[in-house]
Amino acid sequence: MKPPAMLHLNDITLRVAGRPLLEGATLHLPAGQRAALVGRNGTGKSTLLRLIAGELQPDQGDVRLQSRARIGYVAQEAPAGTRTPLEVVLAADTERASLLEEARTATDPLRIAEVQARLVDIRADAAPARAARILLGLGFDKEAQERPLSSFSGGWRMRVALAGVLFVEPDFLILDEPTNHLDLEATMWLEDHLRRYPRTLLVVSHDRDLLNAVPERIIHLDQQKLTTYSGNYDIFARTRAEKMMVQEKTRERQEAARAHMQAFVDRFRYKASKARQAQSRLKMLEKMPLMEAAAREPEVRFAFPAKDVPPPPMITMDRAATGYGEKIVLTGLDMRIDPDDRIALLGANGNGKSTFAKLVAGRLQPLAGEIVRARGLRIGFFAQHQTEELEPEESSIRHVLSRQPQRREQEVRGLLARFGLGAAKAETKAKHLSGGEKTRLAMALMCLDEPHMLILDEPTNHLDIDSCDALAEAINEFPGAVIVISHDRHLVEMTADRLLLVGNGRVETYEGDVADYRDMLMRTERGQHDGQPAARADRISGAAKRSKLAPLRKEAKELEREIGRLDGERAKLQAKLADPGSYAAGIDMAGLQREINAIGKAVDAAEARWLELEAQIEELAAA
Repeated sequence: MKPPAMLHLNDITLRVAGRPLLEGATLHLPAGQRAALVGRNGTGKSTLLRLIAGELQPDQGDVRLQSRARIGYVAQEAPAGTRTPLEVVLAADTERASLLEEARTATDPLRIAEVQARLVDIRADAAPARAARILLGLGFDKEAQERPLSSFSGGWRMRVALAGVLFVEPDFLILDEPTNHLDLEATMWLEDHLRRYPRTLLVVSHDRDLLNAVPERIIHLDQQKLTTYSGNYDIFARTRAEKMMVQEKTRERQEAARAHMQAFVDRFRYKASKARQAQSRLKMLEKMPLMEAAAREPEVRFAFPAKDVPPPPMITMDRAATGYGEKIVLTGLDMRIDPDDRIALLGANGNGKSTFAKLVAGRLQPLAGEIVRARGLRIGFFAQHQTEELEPEESSIRHVLSRQPQRREQEVRGLLARFGLGAAKAETKAKHLSGGEKTRLAMALMCLDEPHMLILDEPTNHLDIDSCDALAEAINEFPGAVIVISHDRHLVEMTADRLLLVGNGRVETYEGDVADYRDMLMRTERGQHDGQPAARADRISGAAKRSKLAPLRKEAKELEREIGRLDGERAKLQAKLADPGSYAAGIDMAGLQREINAIGKAVDAAEARWLELEAQIEELAAA
């Protein structure tokens, strides 16, 4: 028997500002399943979640939820006030709060007994400990749990909102980019927590590791439709790629058959001896359904320009210390940074990662010791809040020209295109750009002076998965040094070959890799922390992994371009074969068909090698 549906979308059409986001979309989500909604930036994922949560109404169709199901959805506004995080989380369980208040004021003995029985049923006495554990997992130690909300930044208050909805454990939990306000440590905890979530879950996330660990099905929003795939994100990506390849090959065979029949008809329809066969083929052509080409999403691009990168060392630190005013945050800093360094900073928020990044960037000065920078060193700094500082009424082009008015507009368009902001988006006001597009613009502005070193603080927030992959590739191709602070484990694993652990006022080399770090955090949570591990011999180091992945990815990209070139050439030959004028011109039609067949074999061979490379890349990336 099929499990009951938690959610059913029936023939939904949804438009926002006249732009269609959904057209006749249908979705069935069984109760008790964990699902993830994926799609490119700007396709409407967040809007769809708001529709499901009841904040929006569809233009057509209907949304049906399981009757009496409790829906949990984190509001966009961060909680505020003088209450503590622990008090806010406990208050999120409105039934418990109401029963406790009634137990305090009730006078009817029968009602008091009923209230006390219900409090036992919902384990109200264990609630404070459970709320504290959730807050601890999201980065709030005991002292922080007892501070007023007003003392926290917006990002930390959004963590409190997330903790509240996790504490309630609703029947249907809806999360929109829940890792955006988290650090790597809290993201790892959340991934483990959601993997064990006992009820229905629908999450939007750009975090590939979370999407592989948590969901049992992937819902893909594309071309205003919803398509469901069983399994995690990697299975979805592979299945979809294979499906598109089969669809394209089927369409090409159909087009070749149509061209062949059309050529016969055009040649013999007025010849008496062949008229009947020509008419027969004409009827077949009319009945043959037209198969559309597989919809291919445009390639995502990032490109960090750099020139005149100084020789090593870029930066050296000698017993340096830094902080704010007279307060020292980090001390004993002894290290050097070279142009080929790919550094990721580990450590919980508040331990000093951003302080270290500001010291490297020159935004903070050493309070002790010495720091020496290469002559003329240019550093690009990307921080999360920079997208909020964009001028909402200004276009991307105007943002660039306001900073560098000497640039020609065509040159500016070329710069923006390197970050995936094409002609239309370059002229769009910032307030109408998606979160991912704002991130691209902020990165383009960061690169106006062609920096020699990049410092990227949570660069993947608001980016879709394809954009995260493109960002990793651009980081690997950048000729200068890169320092990354990110909750995205996949990005760190794909780019960093040097891990620095920030904590207890120090910045030290971490000897393991990200998987070791995760294991250490899990042991720490269980009270089994035993210090830094040695790197496991059976695991490939970040540097070795990158060096092995680079040529495979390069060959795969070249094959994609070659397949595209061959497809274009074959399409031209097929058009010539289908053109009646080719017969009149005396073109060797048999030779033309042989060329098409040869190209088809070349495409098959290239696609087979591409699939082989993709399997190798996937296997190596998971090692």
